[in-house]
Amino acid sequence: MKQAIKQGRTIFFIAFLLFIWELIVRFADVPHWLLPAPSAILMEGFQSYDTFVPHALATVQLALLGLAIGILCGLTVAVLLHRFTFIRELFYPILIMSQNVPVLVLAPLLIIWFGFGLLPKLIIICLVCFFPIVISAMDGFRQTSPELKHYFKMIGATKAQTFWKLEWPYAYPAIFSGIKIAATYSVMGAVIAEWLGAKKGIGVYMTLAQSSFRTDRVFVAIFAIIFLSLLLFSGIRVLEKLVVKGRGLHAKYSKH
Repeated sequence: MKQAIKQGRTIFFIAFLLFIWELIVRFADVPHWLLPAPSAILMEGFQSYDTFVPHALATVQLALLGLAIGILCGLTVAVLLHRFTFIRELFYPILIMSQNVPVLVLAPLLIIWFGFGLLPKLIIICLVCFFPIVISAMDGFRQTSPELKHYFKMIGATKAQTFWKLEWPYAYPAIFSGIKIAATYSVMGAVIAEWLGAKKGIGVYMTLAQSSFRTDRVFVAIFAIIFLSLLLFSGIRVLEKLVVKGRGLHAKYSKH
């Protein structure tokens, strides 16, 4: 009940902001090309539905593929950095420093190296999703209860057994937190990747709308990006509840 009330407040507040936006545009007589009213954006969304849907589907496919690769690479690197100290000492500082380089700066290099095909787009999405997954997973591994690790050592478990039977499931909440963040970034990464050169996608749709001063279509694309990001976030959240069984694994292992 409390959750429903909180969600209702959020929806009401968003509706209030849109209402204020509508009033400002109408009473201040703001030019349509400069800032369209929410009602005009909604109308354009309905009118351009058939044109926009193929672009949105292309972005979703690209985002999901890039997110899947990012999750696989991120978890693999996190496991390696956690299990092998010498690898962590060598590559963890490089991993941190790499986040100071904006993805857009790398885009021209990726085009030079890999052309305008699918590969550079997937690399961009993977880079965007990679970091939060690695950091979250490593934090989850490190937060494993020392008492439980000591218990596993007492019963003769190997390091590999301790990791896969204790540390890995114990880190599920942290891993899913990183994946949820990466999921919201994946759509943004896909749009940025489409700016590099694509035939379809929300990024292409935005570029065409911007060049023709169709600000209403630009806002349609922006709201679509927000909606798709929230949809992916919600999907990962549902998957998290199924995997973690609706309760933290911390509580589960604390009982043993």
